[in-house]
Amino acid sequence: MDHDQELLQLLPAAALVVTPEGVILRANAAGVALLEADSEQALLGRILGHFVHPMDKARSSQRIERVKQPDHAGRPNKSSEFRVRTDKGQLRMVLVASVAIEWQGAPALLMCGMDMTHQSEIQEQLRESEHNFRRLFDNMQDVYYRTDAQGVVQHVGPGVRRVLGYEPHEIEGRTAESYYPQSKDRDAFKAAIQEKGEVADFPGQMVRRDGVVIDISISSHALYDHQGQFAGVEGIYRDVTQRKNLERELQRLATTDMLTGMANRRAFLETAEAAYQTARTQHTPLTLLMLDVDHFKSINDRFGHLEGDRALVAFARAVMEGLRPGDAVGRLGGEEFGVLLQGTTLAQGHEVAVRLLNCVRTLELGVADAGHGSHRYRITASLGLGTLRGSDRSLRDLLDRADQALYQAKHEGRDRIALADADLDNQGY
Repeated sequence: MDHDQELLQLLPAAALVVTPEGVILRANAAGVALLEADSEQALLGRILGHFVHPMDKARSSQRIERVKQPDHAGRPNKSSEFRVRTDKGQLRMVLVASVAIEWQGAPALLMCGMDMTHQSEIQEQLRESEHNFRRLFDNMQDVYYRTDAQGVVQHVGPGVRRVLGYEPHEIEGRTAESYYPQSKDRDAFKAAIQEKGEVADFPGQMVRRDGVVIDISISSHALYDHQGQFAGVEGIYRDVTQRKNLERELQRLATTDMLTGMANRRAFLETAEAAYQTARTQHTPLTLLMLDVDHFKSINDRFGHLEGDRALVAFARAVMEGLRPGDAVGRLGGEEFGVLLQGTTLAQGHEVAVRLLNCVRTLELGVADAGHGSHRYRITASLGLGTLRGSDRSLRDLLDRADQALYQAKHEGRDRIALADADLDNQGY
């Protein structure tokens, strides 16, 4: 035994020598006894922080970092009390002091501790504090977690039982990615953490044990080692599925026409504006159709507004069945509808318009009368087409041309398709 180790064993208080990263290098007999380890060998290589109570970990790490600073050399930290859980699971209150030293030619920390647990008042406070902490921790609706730099879960709270349906030990040791239905969600979270160091109410999704995908909200911060290198993530996440479902339903209600199930006027125009900007930027064609049910007022006057609603629903269904994947449709108001054909020339749009016109012509509607008979009737539609032009200053120009073409189709007798004059000339019709 060299001189340093002999002095360590002679110290009457518990003493441990640890690396700057907190790895235990040596422990005297009093230190082994304080931590209730079977032997000094059972402590070597372990992380000292694992013995520190979760509520004191942050304060312990701060003190260690402070004593390692060059301007603190040779000066020990002021003694402070910490809660410690021994190797046998017992809680103890320990008065700790630490100082930076050199051990066998390398930087190290000497940690000295005195067991204060024998004081009955402190012991009672310790038990009450632990009881309150455990009750709070066990009943958290949020899930506490900590990962290493590779994303492997080091620790997870019992709240994971309620949120994901797993026991904590089933989560620990696995990568967090294992519970994400889409890797892009985890990638976005990691990018945000690495850029900002922390996130609050960050959205994501996870898969429960029963296979159900839930929405989560994550609030976390990055962990760094003593060299400032990224060492992992610590934080909480919670199940916000009900909130997200409500938000999605509110969004649906705000953007959907309740009668036909199509996009409403606001949502359709937002889609059209985005498509207009894309077409202008990428120099791709864009065609717009305006549709109007012919003589719709006569249906309401003859059969009533309820039958008028049924006719609009049938019309909307026929239009949607005649569209291609990717085409957008919306109810602009009353019996007027819009269809947006992205990447579509006027000639191609005309083919779509002909198909829609025929879909509407084949509809046969009926209404029962009070005498248990029925009246059969058909409906037709007028369509106006406009296409994007280089001279357009805004989406409004395209909308106006399509609307003018619709007015022209009605003026010429309805149940037909009309094209804006300028577009007709350009396309050779």
